Amino acid sequence: MRVVLQRSKAAQVTVEGEIVGQIEHGLVLLVGISHEDTEQDARYVADKVAGLRIFEDAEGKMNHSVLETGGQILSISQFTLYGDVRKGKRPNFMAAARPERAEPLYDRFNGMLREHGLKVETGRFGAMMDVQLVNDGPVTLIVESKQQG
Repeated sequence: MRVVLQRSKAAQVTVEGEIVGQIEHGLVLLVGISHEDTEQDARYVADKVAGLRIFEDAEGKMNHSVLETGGQILSISQFTLYGDVRKGKRPNFMAAARPERAEPLYDRFNGMLREHGLKVETGRFGAMMDVQLVNDGPVTLIVESKQQG
C-alpha cells in the first residue's frame, strides 16, 4: 500500500461539479493499493498516518499528530500511484490492484482511520475527480506498507 500524504489547511474533492468530500485543517491522502496488499498493510499505514508527528507545536517543531491537532482526513483512491514508467512513454499499471480487490481494502483502510477517532471524508472510488487543496508547509510524505520497520 502506498500513500502520498499532504498536510493541508483545506481541501475538497468534486465529481462532476458536486463536492463529495471536504475537510478543513488536516491531511489529504492519495491512496494506492497493489494486488499484493492485505488488511495488515492497511492497518500499518492507517496507524502510521494517524500517529505521524508532522504538525507544529508552540516552538514550531513537528511534534503533533493529526489526532492531537483535531485534524481531519480527505482520503482519495489513486491507482496511478502504482504506475510504472520505467519503460516506454505510457505508464504500466499492472502492479495496481483491480477495483474489485482494491475498493474493499480502501474502504477498510478508511474505517481503520475512523477507528482512531478521525473524521474521514473520501472521494468516489473509480470516478474522475477534481481535487483542490491548500497545502500547509508544504509537507508531503510517502508512507508505504512494504517498508515497515
